[in-house]
Amino acid sequence: MPPNLTIVDHPLIQHKLTILRSKDTPTAKFRQVLREVAFVLGCEVTKDLALGEVEIETPMERGMFPYLEGKKLCFVSILRAGNGLVDGLLDLVPSARVGHIGIARDHETLEAKQYYYKTPDELGARQVILVDPMLATGNTAIAAADALKENGGKRIKFLCLVAAPEGVEAFSAAHPDIAIITAALDRGLNEKSYIVPGLGDAGDRIYGTKD
Repeated sequence: MPPNLTIVDHPLIQHKLTILRSKDTPTAKFRQVLREVAFVLGCEVTKDLALGEVEIETPMERGMFPYLEGKKLCFVSILRAGNGLVDGLLDLVPSARVGHIGIARDHETLEAKQYYYKTPDELGARQVILVDPMLATGNTAIAAADALKENGGKRIKFLCLVAAPEGVEAFSAAHPDIAIITAALDRGLNEKSYIVPGLGDAGDRIYGTKD
């Protein structure tokens, strides 16, 4: 495994991931569990946020206590499936800023093409968490990370639910400075470049649509 990869094997995440993998899990349940998993993964991806101190008064005494410092962190969703993770992350950090990058993958060439980009200002001063449930070929995540860097992003992490070795290798080669945090490293890709065993198309399962 590359040094920038972290697999979060918390028992609750693995239990909930099994629910997400099941083809019998209905749309509403899928959304709910994905949001819960994102919350727990968010604790891992934000564990090294910079802390300062602030003076407050507790019911017992006055003192200095830890407090997040610097610009508000930024969650950037790769549309559309990334929104399913952002919802849970915002439960954890409601003050975070949110950006969106629209990238469509050509199902024939697997080439990633950007069609939308909108992020908060002063991106270079923020911790940026790029999110997408799946890291398959890596093409989409690489293109999104490219766009963030082109627009000033410097401190970037990539958070996904399930990754394939092929995607991890490609992303790590393109962006070795960006940490990858995932709940599972699956076996690989099938002939259509879907992750196996995977959980299907995350966007379709979140929104109840079909490819």
